[in-house]
Amino acid sequence: MSPLPTRTEIESAAALVGAVMPSTPQFSWPLLNARAGCELWVKHENHTPLGAFKVRGGLVYFDALRRREPHLRGVVCATRGNHGQSVAFAARRHGFTATVVVPRGNSTEKNAAMRALGATLIEHGDDFQAAYEHARALAAAEGWHAMPSFAPELVCGVAVSALDFLKNAPPLDAVYVPIGMGSGICAMMAARDALGLTTRIIGVCSAHAPGIALSFAAGTPVVHPSTTRLADGLACSTPDPVAVHHIRRGAERIVQVTDAEVAAAMRACFVDTHNVIEGAAAASLAAVLQERALHAGRRIGAVLTGGNVDAAVFARVLTEG
Repeated sequence: MSPLPTRTEIESAAALVGAVMPSTPQFSWPLLNARAGCELWVKHENHTPLGAFKVRGGLVYFDALRRREPHLRGVVCATRGNHGQSVAFAARRHGFTATVVVPRGNSTEKNAAMRALGATLIEHGDDFQAAYEHARALAAAEGWHAMPSFAPELVCGVAVSALDFLKNAPPLDAVYVPIGMGSGICAMMAARDALGLTTRIIGVCSAHAPGIALSFAAGTPVVHPSTTRLADGLACSTPDPVAVHHIRRGAERIVQVTDAEVAAAMRACFVDTHNVIEGAAAASLAAVLQERALHAGRRIGAVLTGGNVDAAVFARVLTEG
């Protein structure tokens, strides 16, 4: 079982990532504070060059892969979008071809972004798990490297931003982090531990994709179908066992939020800050708002993991409000 990255490892990754992209800001917005009933600091991962937090993990992963396998040419992964953009971007920088498998009906704008970044896109299956299994089959058939959705290098790359957040925001009592396959929350736990802080880490999942919450309670991965129609970055039915192990050790608990709560949080963020965030990113804010009564007099953090939402979807969310 690979341990979470150390401060030395995270800072080494920061030098690699910093050569490609700047740090993202963390702000405390007065209107959002009033809505949340606390001093709320949000980490704006929707401000990265690819519009989401994933890209740092891809850069660190492919740097290690190129050194480990210098003659490798092709990689393949499965995604709902942001992981695929990270893979396409970082793979091209390191001289790999990238094939990305998405489920049918995936975000058209995320699909277009992955193609624009140089990926060959394949639509297969009705959910992430079907796309994931097809990507593994392609890797075996073509001799490509099968890119995981959770790996130590991915966590280390994402931890660059988590460390930046915890170092540059005022001391936080708790931080809410959305959970897809787990790199984001594990990165936040690694950064917290690296800095010797006591900040509580609270995971957030979709109530319509509760596999990770069920796994957290059971102590072992629990498979559960995903039916979320808005938080596609959280639409994971089969949790990673290593991620489950780390989350159970380092997170306080997991909050479940509905698609309706996610939509309300997307609207709230736009009204209060004029930032566009996607459903998975809004989950952290939705959890803060759900637990508003717990936060009086406290300083809370929330990671807004990305802003890659299709225009038609965002327009519908705003109209429904």
